Amino acid sequence: MTNRVQLNQPASRRLPEIEVLRGLAVAGVIVHHSYGNLLPTTNQPLTRFMHTLDYGTGVDLFFAISGFVIARTLLPAITASRTRRDFTTTACVFWIRRAWRLLPSAWLWLALCLAGSAWFNRAGLFGDVATNAWAGLAGALDFANIRLALVFGHSFYGTSFAWWSLSLEEQFYLLLPPAAFLLRRRLPLVLMALVVLQFPLRPHTLWPILFRNQAILLGVLLACWQPHPSFRRAGEWLARWPAPARWFPAACLILALGALGVAGPAPRCMIGLIALTSAALVYLAAQDTGLILQAGAARRVMLWLGARSYALYLIHIPAFFAAREICFRLGAPGNELAAAFLGLALLLIAAELNWRLLENPLRRRGARIAQRYAAKQASASF
Repeated sequence: MTNRVQLNQPASRRLPEIEVLRGLAVAGVIVHHSYGNLLPTTNQPLTRFMHTLDYGTGVDLFFAISGFVIARTLLPAITASRTRRDFTTTACVFWIRRAWRLLPSAWLWLALCLAGSAWFNRAGLFGDVATNAWAGLAGALDFANIRLALVFGHSFYGTSFAWWSLSLEEQFYLLLPPAAFLLRRRLPLVLMALVVLQFPLRPHTLWPILFRNQAILLGVLLACWQPHPSFRRAGEWLARWPAPARWFPAACLILALGALGVAGPAPRCMIGLIALTSAALVYLAAQDTGLILQAGAARRVMLWLGARSYALYLIHIPAFFAAREICFRLGAPGNELAAAFLGLALLLIAAELNWRLLENPLRRRGARIAQRYAAKQASASF
């Protein structure tokens, strides 16, 4: 008889500061991708901003958040799995929940990108149907990062080029459970070794950039550290600072993340520095003592963006292209103000609808399916 484990224990309490970070990350990526995809590269205000602070590094912040959030709930369940049967059940519960959480929205917007290339493409922004079909296949089967590395600089990837980071995350979700089960207590040492060995490397091709895993691994290491009392010491110390000074470390890290984005990921150690900065922000957010952003309107906006960050990430490029297509059809292809307003409106409305009608209901359904599966496996073990 196998040990009975809590395979579907409630997820650890959600941390509002982590949601704020998600909001910051997705806002940074949206601004980064608006340059050239929604607004032209000749737009002077946006160009000046991008040459000062570039938050395309928000992707790495997403990676660090994912590593931390996933590991803080998954690793204790893996540790409680004493047999292969227990592990298999734990891993399958995790994968079922992840699949229902991520795949329906991803597949829907891959299909809509393909539909846009076929039927809403007078301006040619969506690219041709064949290219988007291959891009859709890569996104659906989670090898979009590999495909992007192969075609980058040679041909248009397709409207769904942002799926490369989703593929990398889903590859991580697939590999983490067996790695944690096999390595057990050695997992933090192995992850630290991987981070240290990769840190000084200067990527000469896109392959190391599109497989960059240091931020994810650092997020997992933060989750491994979190149960130890020392994890909270810095947060408790900073929480005693007066209000303006309390947010100074996070503000410096956020500025550093944008400055590192201007330098780009290619110079030696740059990917590692971006990953470390992202992990430091996640560490501050995980303290849950108000070290990222003070209460107020800005925090409420970031919490809203954070809750819908997955939908916003999936939708922003097709929304930008749809806005420009509408402007093209209305005879105003060069109207930057109209394109910006329409693109933002389409993005926010579509993200809210996706979150309410698809993402949240199917996330809950996936949780119920995972619970039934866990209960069935537990009863079969007796």
